[in-house]
Amino acid sequence: MLYYLFRFLESFGLPGSAMWSYISFRSLLAFILALSISAWFGAYFIKWMHRHHICETQRSPQIDPYGVQKQNVPSMGGIIIIIAIMIPCILLGRLRNIYLLLMMLTTVWLGVLGFVDDYIKIFRRNKDGLNGWLKIAGQCILGLAVGLTLYLSPDAVVRENIETTQQGAVTSVVHKENNSKSTKTTIPFFKNNNMDYSSCFAFLGPYKQIAGWILFVIITVLVVMAVSNGANLNDGMDGMAAGNSAIIGVALGLLAYVSSHIEFANYLNIMYIPGSQELVVFSSAFVGALIGFLWYNAYPAQIFMGDTGSLTIGGIIGVLALLIHKELLLPLLCGVFLVESLSVILQTTYFKIGKRHGRKQRVFKRTPIHDNFRVLPEQMIPDCSYVFRNWPKRPFHEAKITIRFWIVTMILAAATIITLKIR
Repeated sequence: MLYYLFRFLESFGLPGSAMWSYISFRSLLAFILALSISAWFGAYFIKWMHRHHICETQRSPQIDPYGVQKQNVPSMGGIIIIIAIMIPCILLGRLRNIYLLLMMLTTVWLGVLGFVDDYIKIFRRNKDGLNGWLKIAGQCILGLAVGLTLYLSPDAVVRENIETTQQGAVTSVVHKENNSKSTKTTIPFFKNNNMDYSSCFAFLGPYKQIAGWILFVIITVLVVMAVSNGANLNDGMDGMAAGNSAIIGVALGLLAYVSSHIEFANYLNIMYIPGSQELVVFSSAFVGALIGFLWYNAYPAQIFMGDTGSLTIGGIIGVLALLIHKELLLPLLCGVFLVESLSVILQTTYFKIGKRHGRKQRVFKRTPIHDNFRVLPEQMIPDCSYVFRNWPKRPFHEAKITIRFWIVTMILAAATIITLKIR
């Protein structure tokens, strides 16, 4: 709203009103505002939750060795994150921008889905929360909405990058003059780093483009589900998911910025995506909200984000990567989320195989993988074989585990950005 107000006032020559046309100014302002709202509103929200005795179900000491310290800690802190994201976007963003609207839809939709899950856990005293299939259905609906919008909306377009060879074998990168709908995406480590989904269906002839869009929509659904659930699994220690997601948000913000700037897109030989600069504003608000939330969520946590937060931030990361056509970079950028998910799948599969043969067996001491590093010897299951029984040799405090996971995510984020030049 303020964006449109000051652009209107600019026509009257109001000094300083032209600053609102600069994406850097609005992005930094969104970061500061989101951080301030998250920190200020968080204090009142925590007091209100305590006053009304709305706290997470007490944790089992068999699962969390520090669970005794975390009793009577309020949950549903994702509400703080969502409000801190939405207010700066409404005030500072261009509300007619299709990309910003999709990100705001993602935030609200998954926030409601996570809120219902937390409500059932806290008020109904049901630790299982919302039925797993209903969660998946909610994520699928969002993925379909995003994928179909990118297919149908005339505003969701790109300018494809092409290499031209001039006299003297000098190769330069130019972008097509006209905007177009495209099923292309950025693929790392290849010189011509665009992969077209429709190329998988060349045998369909004139129908290959439609088939490419169908594949793109399916991939959109899978990405939303995978990253959202990965972030949910990563949310098991104080500050873990919030810190990792903030680092990922910075990387995606940088990728969105270079994709929205035709000169940087030309230099890096990536697609130019008109209008995607509003995603930089959203990313800044996203990172600011998470850092402000860490003021209370860092060890020892005064509030947990709950599924209201973890499902939402995971979905935001997945959809944001899709909008800038960088979804194939997510396995590297969100490597921590990927490993968390794979550890659970591997543990469950290995356990079921052993159960069919009457054996107690595990791959790790506990999953998701971050829990494996804090298991005390007395918490291990008697008469159970572990593939990694002696790894790690001793348990670590969760604060150390969290910081080390942050460091790994920083390395992965840097490596993701470097892939734009390593081909």
